[in-house]
Amino acid sequence: MSHRSPVMADPDVLIVGGGVGGVAAALAACRAGRRAILTEETDWIGGQLTAQAVPPDEHPWVEQFGVTAAYRALRQGIRDYYRQWYPLRSQALALTELNPGAGRVSKLCHEPRVALAVLQAMLAPYESDGRLQVLTEHRARAAQVDGDRVRTVSVQDLRSGATIEISARYVLDATETGELLALAGAEFSLGAEARSEHDEPHAPEVADPLDQQGITVCFAVSHHEGEDHTIDQPADYGFWRSYRPDFWPGPLLGFQAPDPRTLEPVARTFRPNPIEDPLEVSADQSADAGDKELWTFRRVLARGLHRPGSFASDITLVNWPLNDYWLKPLIGPDEASSQQAVAEARQLSLSLLYWLQTEAPRPDGGTGFPGLRIRPDVTGTADGLAKSPYGRESRRARTVTTITEHDVAIAIVGPNGGTRYRDSVGVGGYRIDLHPSTGGRNYIDIGSVPFEIPLGALVPQRVRNLLPAGKNIGTTHITNGCYRLHPVEWNVGEVAGALAAHCLDHAVEPQQVQAEDKHFEEFARALEHVGIQRHWPDIRGY
Repeated sequence: MSHRSPVMADPDVLIVGGGVGGVAAALAACRAGRRAILTEETDWIGGQLTAQAVPPDEHPWVEQFGVTAAYRALRQGIRDYYRQWYPLRSQALALTELNPGAGRVSKLCHEPRVALAVLQAMLAPYESDGRLQVLTEHRARAAQVDGDRVRTVSVQDLRSGATIEISARYVLDATETGELLALAGAEFSLGAEARSEHDEPHAPEVADPLDQQGITVCFAVSHHEGEDHTIDQPADYGFWRSYRPDFWPGPLLGFQAPDPRTLEPVARTFRPNPIEDPLEVSADQSADAGDKELWTFRRVLARGLHRPGSFASDITLVNWPLNDYWLKPLIGPDEASSQQAVAEARQLSLSLLYWLQTEAPRPDGGTGFPGLRIRPDVTGTADGLAKSPYGRESRRARTVTTITEHDVAIAIVGPNGGTRYRDSVGVGGYRIDLHPSTGGRNYIDIGSVPFEIPLGALVPQRVRNLLPAGKNIGTTHITNGCYRLHPVEWNVGEVAGALAAHCLDHAVEPQQVQAEDKHFEEFARALEHVGIQRHWPDIRGY
């Protein structure tokens, strides 16, 4: 550890996992005056926004309401970064709701490095104060438990191999797969529950822990007409070139794919660097999913927003049906199986790139786009693939409250229904969106209502000082499909960090805060004071 600063002794809060929820948890704990350590196994904090290279999936009212004040500050910081440092056209510079990439998946499509810069800036004051220590390239390997409490977590420096023991009064699991739950022996659910467990209409008849949503190894590309950036043929290209799932309308490497909502075959189009003015793009998935034109769907840099000649090409992130991987689960029976799943997913993404460069049908009747150039500079890796796979689900803590399809599905609760929680600590909104799974099923994409986040879904049934702080809260396999997105993960992490600090300040435990009105009302006032919206406004027509 000689190349690193000494590790903070006896932090109040240890946050394992530096993704969206982990960063929010660190901000909340430090904002409340507590000392915290944040660990992250890659060299980038930010998770989905950065290391996984996934622009934020958000509800359509995000510009007006429905997110925390800190998340809104993150979004504003990203826009300000572009205004300050990029050569934006005057029309784009004047936009209050600037969408830097003019992508259709989000009102805020941006490059991963920009989110990284803003997140680091948000944490910087606490690091300067010594209240926060961020340990990148560190991964939790073991946990020492005494009864219902986690005493220490063994964290390995992935560069030196050295292991350190960290003891903290509260430990937050903000990992992408809920791995600390497993290390600590905390109760959790994994994969698909049986329909009989919660009577969910879309659950399978038989439980299967290995039935998990597919993962995606994202990558960034630009296009340079007349140039040849074709990569070497990937080792597994032959397999992926001929692979045709039973539930797919054609080869996976092809522009025919199911519509997630209807499952009907739909042709995707691919037109690099379209001539349309990006200022005309509307990113509102409630009106138009926007996923049929692949280039603009997750575009993160639109050259047309900038002064002429500033950029040779747009940049788009490839996170499409064509590179969703579902042959093996990310959370497998052992570490070797999980590593193999990631390796195969990486080969699928490289095979997709090679197919696009050499065989994909062009609008002009030709084949291949050799001018496509993978962008290692965008993802911060040597090969241009994202640092981490985009994992859509996690182990899920067994918590006081379990959110089920009966709480959020429009078909069950009606357009103005949905469970309203006494202990709500946040809000979110997104369709129940499950991608094809390792169990061999197709998309499940159904309507849901704007929902609340109950504190009970963050409070384990048994363990006293371990809190979930990401996608590992008490949802089911089905409802994870709408609680897994960026602003909800941020909200969950922010509340978990605030809860740990509140419990330390008031000598109470999370279970007491959730169960007892007096304690909860005090905590709720503290959340509202820092801008955490606990309920949706009473507006009809969501």
